[in-house]
Amino acid sequence: MTITHSLTLNDLVDFSQPIERVATDCMFTEGPIWMPDGSLLFSDIPADKLRRWHPVEGQGVVRHPNNKGNGMTLDNEGRLVVCEHATSAVAVGAAEEDRLPIASHWQGKELNSPNDVIVDSEGAVLFTDPTYGRTDEAVGVVRPLQQEIRGVFRIPAGGGEPELLVADMVQPNGLCLSRDESVLFVGDTARAHIRAFDMKPTGPLGEGRIFAAGVSATEKFDDGFVDGMKIDELGNLYVTGPGGIWVYAENGTRIGTIDIPEQAANLNWGENDWKSLFITANTSVYRVRMNVSGNRLAYML
Repeated sequence: MTITHSLTLNDLVDFSQPIERVATDCMFTEGPIWMPDGSLLFSDIPADKLRRWHPVEGQGVVRHPNNKGNGMTLDNEGRLVVCEHATSAVAVGAAEEDRLPIASHWQGKELNSPNDVIVDSEGAVLFTDPTYGRTDEAVGVVRPLQQEIRGVFRIPAGGGEPELLVADMVQPNGLCLSRDESVLFVGDTARAHIRAFDMKPTGPLGEGRIFAAGVSATEKFDDGFVDGMKIDELGNLYVTGPGGIWVYAENGTRIGTIDIPEQAANLNWGENDWKSLFITANTSVYRVRMNVSGNRLAYML
């Protein structure tokens, strides 16, 4: 592993430990989430599998088929929340018999293909809705689009009709909240930028502002693109980009890049101290040990 060095990046990454490939032989991995039993769940979208890795038990399959599941998180009740490309739904439940869709339509029309998802401290579920699961048979089911927009939505705590927060993105993808939840960050893969929106009790959130901009997916698709993102305990933002994981300070200054051997798609914090960064890539999942922990969400006890 090579990491672009700077004093600040050196403070964040534990350079004494090399990057480790913990899971492999997949088709395209996404949606990593650390579970209370000490395992990592992650999606393998083209294989239509929900996979699991455990440091002792190794790698296995939890669910197949998996509705071409993509991004995942845990809600404030500890339930698994999954974005499903094949059904155009956001659903809770790790097993098929427990599956409960919590969003599938907006204004009477099917969603496009929910992609990534987070939960705020009050229990509201926020998700992005690009079109990939309806236009690319490798990661979804090709079928006509019903929505005219590719939006960012919020499901109220306790459930209900999704509320449109952002409507003017080309392909919204990864998203996360600032430490105090006053700002929502959303990556637009097609435009290769991250926008920041001041949160409000009700939407819409307006046009927001450009937080950071990078190389477009069409120029550097084979080397990575703006996709998954997370925040650390200091407020730094980590996002997949060309070459690996791009790290930004709270003010939008780019700190450096954690180089990953494969095209990275998403990332999340894990292990007992929440100082391991698990990175899902094309065929494998990697672990990078950090000097900082992830921003503590409700499920990160």
